Amino acid sequence: MSVDVFSAHFQDRQLRLDPARTALVVVDMINEFCKPGGKMVLPGYERLVAPQLALIEAARAVGAPVIWVHDAHRPGMRREREWEKRTPHGLEKTWAVEIIEDLGARADEIHVVKRRYSAFFQTDLDLTLKDMQVDQLVICGVVTNICVRSTVHDAFFIGYDVVVPADACAATGPREHDSSLYDIATHFGVVSDSATVVAALRQGAPIANMIAA
Repeated sequence: MSVDVFSAHFQDRQLRLDPARTALVVVDMINEFCKPGGKMVLPGYERLVAPQLALIEAARAVGAPVIWVHDAHRPGMRREREWEKRTPHGLEKTWAVEIIEDLGARADEIHVVKRRYSAFFQTDLDLTLKDMQVDQLVICGVVTNICVRSTVHDAFFIGYDVVVPADACAATGPREHDSSLYDIATHFGVVSDSATVVAALRQGAPIANMIAA
Protein backbone atom coordinates (compact mmCIF):
# COMPACT_ATOMS: atom_id res chain seq x y z
CA MET A 1 0.00 0.00 0.00
CA SER A 2 1.43 3.39 -0.97
CA VAL A 3 1.71 6.06 1.70
CA ASP A 4 0.79 9.69 1.10
CA VAL A 5 3.43 12.39 1.57
CA PHE A 6 2.08 13.58 4.91
CA SER A 7 1.52 10.15 6.46
CA ALA A 8 4.92 8.93 5.24
CA HIS A 9 6.54 10.79 8.12
CA PHE A 10 5.43 8.18 10.66
CA GLN A 11 7.99 6.30 12.76
CA ASP A 12 8.07 2.69 11.61
CA ARG A 13 9.05 0.13 14.24
CA GLN A 14 8.53 -3.47 15.11
CA LEU A 15 6.75 -4.30 18.34
CA ARG A 16 7.29 -7.25 20.63
CA LEU A 17 4.45 -8.19 22.93
CA ASP A 18 5.22 -9.13 26.51
CA PRO A 19 2.33 -11.33 27.74
CA ALA A 20 2.80 -9.96 31.25
CA ARG A 21 2.13 -6.46 29.94
CA THR A 22 -0.47 -7.26 27.26
CA ALA A 23 -4.26 -7.48 27.20
CA LEU A 24 -6.62 -8.49 24.42
CA VAL A 25 -9.54 -6.07 24.11
CA VAL A 26 -12.55 -7.40 22.19
CA VAL A 27 -14.83 -4.52 21.23
CA ASP A 28 -18.60 -4.83 20.86
CA MET A 29 -18.92 -8.40 19.60
CA ILE A 30 -22.48 -8.33 20.94
CA ASN A 31 -25.73 -9.79 19.68
CA GLU A 32 -27.08 -6.38 18.70
CA PHE A 33 -24.36 -5.94 16.09
CA CYS A 34 -23.88 -9.53 14.98
CA LYS A 35 -26.91 -11.77 15.33
CA PRO A 36 -30.26 -11.92 13.54
CA GLY A 37 -32.72 -9.90 15.56
CA GLY A 38 -30.15 -7.26 16.44
CA LYS A 39 -31.06 -3.68 15.59
CA MET A 40 -27.81 -2.85 13.80
CA VAL A 41 -26.41 -6.09 12.41
CA LEU A 42 -23.10 -5.93 10.56
CA PRO A 43 -23.20 -8.42 7.68
CA GLY A 44 -20.46 -11.04 7.67
CA TYR A 45 -19.52 -11.03 11.34
CA GLU A 46 -18.93 -14.79 10.98
CA ARG A 47 -15.59 -14.27 9.28
CA LEU A 48 -14.26 -12.61 12.44
CA VAL A 49 -14.95 -15.56 14.72
CA ALA A 50 -12.03 -17.80 13.74
CA PRO A 51 -9.29 -15.13 13.97
CA GLN A 52 -10.76 -13.78 17.20
CA LEU A 53 -10.92 -17.25 18.73
CA ALA A 54 -7.26 -17.77 17.82
CA LEU A 55 -6.36 -14.53 19.58
CA ILE A 56 -8.48 -15.38 22.62
CA GLU A 57 -6.96 -18.85 22.92
CA ALA A 58 -3.43 -17.48 22.61
CA ALA A 59 -4.06 -14.74 25.18
CA ARG A 60 -5.49 -17.21 27.69
CA ALA A 61 -2.64 -19.66 27.08
CA VAL A 62 0.03 -17.09 27.96
CA GLY A 63 -1.88 -15.49 30.82
CA ALA A 64 -2.77 -12.24 29.07
CA PRO A 65 -6.18 -10.97 30.19
CA VAL A 66 -9.10 -10.96 27.78
CA ILE A 67 -11.30 -7.89 28.16
CA TRP A 68 -14.81 -7.88 26.74
CA VAL A 69 -16.34 -4.53 25.84
CA HIS A 70 -20.12 -4.18 25.74
CA ASP A 71 -21.89 -1.23 24.16
CA ALA A 72 -24.86 -0.82 26.53
CA HIS A 73 -27.27 2.04 27.08
CA ARG A 74 -29.78 2.95 29.75
CA PRO A 75 -33.41 3.53 28.86
CA GLY A 76 -35.12 6.78 29.80
CA MET A 77 -32.18 9.10 29.25
CA ARG A 78 -33.18 12.59 28.16
CA ARG A 79 -30.10 12.91 25.97
CA GLU A 80 -28.49 9.60 25.07
CA ARG A 81 -25.60 10.89 22.98
CA GLU A 82 -25.13 7.92 20.64
CA TRP A 83 -28.85 7.81 19.93
CA GLU A 84 -28.68 11.35 18.57
CA LYS A 85 -26.77 9.89 15.63
CA ARG A 86 -27.71 6.21 15.64
CA THR A 87 -30.86 4.12 15.92
CA PRO A 88 -31.59 3.41 19.61
CA HIS A 89 -29.76 0.18 20.38
CA GLY A 90 -28.03 -1.90 23.00
CA LEU A 91 -30.32 -1.63 26.01
CA GLU A 92 -28.48 -2.68 29.13
CA LYS A 93 -29.35 -5.97 30.82
CA THR A 94 -30.84 -7.42 27.63
CA TRP A 95 -29.85 -10.12 25.13
CA ALA A 96 -28.71 -7.35 22.79
CA VAL A 97 -25.61 -6.43 24.79
CA GLU A 98 -24.40 -9.96 25.54
CA ILE A 99 -21.22 -11.18 23.83
CA ILE A 100 -22.04 -13.62 21.02
CA GLU A 101 -21.86 -17.22 22.16
CA ASP A 102 -19.47 -18.09 19.33
CA LEU A 103 -16.57 -16.51 21.24
CA GLY A 104 -17.00 -18.27 24.58
CA ALA A 105 -16.62 -15.23 26.82
CA ARG A 106 -16.14 -16.21 30.45
CA ALA A 107 -17.88 -14.62 33.40
CA ASP A 108 -14.60 -14.55 35.33
CA GLU A 109 -12.92 -12.42 32.66
CA ILE A 110 -13.10 -8.64 32.66
CA HIS A 111 -16.22 -7.09 31.16
CA VAL A 112 -16.37 -3.35 30.50
CA VAL A 113 -19.61 -1.52 29.76
CA LYS A 114 -19.38 1.63 27.66
CA ARG A 115 -21.99 4.20 26.65
CA ARG A 116 -19.94 5.99 24.02
CA TYR A 117 -17.92 4.74 21.06
CA SER A 118 -14.59 4.53 22.90
CA ALA A 119 -14.08 1.82 25.49
CA PHE A 120 -12.00 4.31 27.48
CA PHE A 121 -14.44 7.22 27.64
CA GLN A 122 -15.61 7.53 31.25
CA THR A 123 -15.22 3.80 31.94
CA ASP A 124 -12.79 2.16 34.35
CA LEU A 125 -10.82 0.45 31.57
CA ASP A 126 -7.70 2.59 31.94
CA LEU A 127 -7.67 2.15 35.73
CA THR A 128 -8.18 -1.59 35.35
CA LEU A 129 -5.30 -1.90 32.90
CA LYS A 130 -3.02 0.16 35.12
CA ASP A 131 -3.87 -2.03 38.12
CA MET A 132 -2.84 -5.04 36.01
CA GLN A 133 0.34 -3.21 34.89
CA VAL A 134 -0.69 -3.61 31.27
CA ASP A 135 0.58 -1.13 28.71
CA GLN A 136 0.29 -3.12 25.47
CA LEU A 137 -3.09 -3.76 23.86
CA VAL A 138 -4.32 -5.97 21.07
CA ILE A 139 -7.65 -4.48 19.99
CA CYS A 140 -10.18 -6.18 17.72
CA GLY A 141 -13.93 -6.26 17.12
CA VAL A 142 -16.56 -4.08 15.48
CA VAL A 143 -16.71 -1.72 13.89
CA THR A 144 -13.25 -0.76 12.69
CA ASN A 145 -14.12 2.79 11.73
CA ILE A 146 -16.18 3.71 14.79
CA CYS A 147 -15.83 1.93 18.14
CA VAL A 148 -12.58 0.10 17.41
CA ARG A 149 -10.99 3.22 15.98
CA SER A 150 -12.21 5.43 18.84
CA THR A 151 -10.81 2.97 21.37
CA VAL A 152 -7.48 2.80 19.54
CA HIS A 153 -7.23 6.60 19.45
CA ASP A 154 -7.83 6.93 23.18
CA ALA A 155 -5.41 4.09 23.96
CA PHE A 156 -2.69 5.86 22.00
CA PHE A 157 -3.45 9.23 23.57
CA ILE A 158 -2.97 7.88 27.10
CA GLY A 159 0.18 5.93 26.43
CA TYR A 160 -0.58 2.36 25.35
CA ASP A 161 1.16 0.46 22.57
CA VAL A 162 -1.62 -0.74 20.28
CA VAL A 163 -1.80 -3.60 17.80
CA VAL A 164 -4.84 -4.08 15.56
CA PRO A 165 -5.16 -7.43 13.73
CA ALA A 166 -6.95 -6.43 10.53
CA ASP A 167 -8.66 -9.77 9.95
CA ALA A 168 -10.20 -9.71 13.44
CA CYS A 169 -12.02 -6.43 12.79
CA ALA A 170 -14.79 -5.41 10.43
CA ALA A 171 -16.05 -1.99 9.37
CA THR A 172 -19.22 -0.60 7.86
CA GLY A 173 -17.65 -1.18 4.43
CA PRO A 174 -14.32 -2.06 2.72
CA ARG A 175 -13.41 1.59 2.11
CA GLU A 176 -13.96 2.49 5.76
CA HIS A 177 -12.03 -0.57 6.95
CA ASP A 178 -9.00 0.14 4.79
CA SER A 179 -9.00 3.86 5.51
CA SER A 180 -9.21 3.37 9.27
CA LEU A 181 -6.44 0.75 9.28
CA TYR A 182 -4.27 3.04 7.17
CA ASP A 183 -4.70 5.88 9.68
CA ILE A 184 -4.08 3.58 12.63
CA ALA A 185 -0.91 2.19 11.03
CA THR A 186 0.48 5.64 10.21
CA HIS A 187 -0.65 7.59 13.28
CA PHE A 188 -1.79 5.48 16.22
CA GLY A 189 -0.39 1.96 16.35
CA VAL A 190 0.62 -1.17 14.49
CA VAL A 191 -1.67 -2.99 12.07
CA SER A 192 -1.03 -6.69 11.51
CA ASP A 193 -3.03 -9.92 11.24
CA SER A 194 -4.22 -12.46 13.78
CA ALA A 195 -1.68 -15.16 12.88
CA THR A 196 1.21 -12.77 13.45
CA VAL A 197 -0.23 -11.56 16.74
CA VAL A 198 -0.76 -15.15 17.92
CA ALA A 199 2.90 -15.93 17.11
CA ALA A 200 3.94 -12.78 18.95
CA LEU A 201 2.03 -13.85 22.06
CA ARG A 202 3.07 -17.49 22.02
CA GLN A 203 6.63 -17.27 20.70
CA GLY A 204 7.74 -13.67 21.16
CA ALA A 205 7.88 -13.04 17.41
CA PRO A 206 8.08 -9.36 16.40
CA ILE A 207 5.13 -7.61 14.81
CA ALA A 208 5.80 -5.36 11.85
CA ASN A 209 3.39 -2.71 10.65
CA MET A 210 1.51 -3.72 7.52
CA ILE A 211 2.48 -0.37 6.02
CA ALA A 212 6.20 0.25 5.69
CA ALA A 213 7.67 3.71 6.00
